[in-house]
Amino acid sequence: MCTSLTLQSQQQHHFLARTMDFDFELAAHPIFIPREHTFTSDLGTQYSTKYGFIGTGRNVGDNILIDGVNEHGLSGAALYLNESVYQTQPNTDTGKINLATHEVLNWLLGNLREVTELTDYLPQLNIVGIPNRLLQISVPLHWLLADRTGNCYVLEAHAEGLKLIENPVGVLTNSPEFEWHLRNLQNYTQLQPTPHPQRIYHNLTVKDLGPGSGTLGLPGDYTSTARFIRASFLRGFAAQPANDLAAINTLCHILNNVDIVKGVKLMADGTEEYTQYRAYFNLETTTYYLQPYQDQTIYSLNLADYLLTATRPLIFSIPQQQTIQPLATPIIN
Repeated sequence: MCTSLTLQSQQQHHFLARTMDFDFELAAHPIFIPREHTFTSDLGTQYSTKYGFIGTGRNVGDNILIDGVNEHGLSGAALYLNESVYQTQPNTDTGKINLATHEVLNWLLGNLREVTELTDYLPQLNIVGIPNRLLQISVPLHWLLADRTGNCYVLEAHAEGLKLIENPVGVLTNSPEFEWHLRNLQNYTQLQPTPHPQRIYHNLTVKDLGPGSGTLGLPGDYTSTARFIRASFLRGFAAQPANDLAAINTLCHILNNVDIVKGVKLMADGTEEYTQYRAYFNLETTTYYLQPYQDQTIYSLNLADYLLTATRPLIFSIPQQQTIQPLATPIIN
């Protein structure tokens, strides 16, 4: 399960960030996909893209990304949604775009400049639920999408068809469906960053025990419903960062509150679900940042550095153990 959110800096730069929480070792890496690339679909067909993009993924038959940003600043993240309802087979009608669930983000990043363009494509998209090669299951997903205009939407596949839903809080987690999470926020209107006022009970005046009483009732567990409330509150009240580096720092602090440590969340079969990595995307500069679980250092790649020279996908390695930066020179001798 995962948490994803958007943020805007005082410079009007837009960001999207996510945790990748999973109990299967994904071994995901930074991947660059060049312009005018053709993918081989697991449906037995091919689909093409126009724009270059970069993000996190895995080369399984063909490169499959689960989050990323393209050259026009469209960014997206795929998150689990067990309630997703997909088609059972490709649609051979002319003009239909047939994609397996795990291929949707590749197509979106490779063909759209802004989220609202997707409205015109919804009637053409036919998302088919077939097993992918890595997990051997049809992965149930929904997608958080954001762009440089500040627009943020959620794409979900329901029994009645695809729904593109405006996201007014800029947060997405997992089950239930996104619109349920928005309604559930009504149960937490008491949350605030300031202390609650003192109360009078008959002849007794009761004061809080100290700062922080405004967050009494903020859920602290790892369920998707609790993470949605926690991330929405933190995103809503966090101080707006002044610049790009401050924005990454703020997003890092927010995601610290939904990060899952190995061993504290076990599946029914005993496997550990944990935050395998955190990814951050600057939509204005098309810069990608990756923070793996094994190494809390944040690594970056700029999409523009590869667009004009690379003609094939590129996969980058990431460290597998914590790195430490030693201090060398004191301020005062």
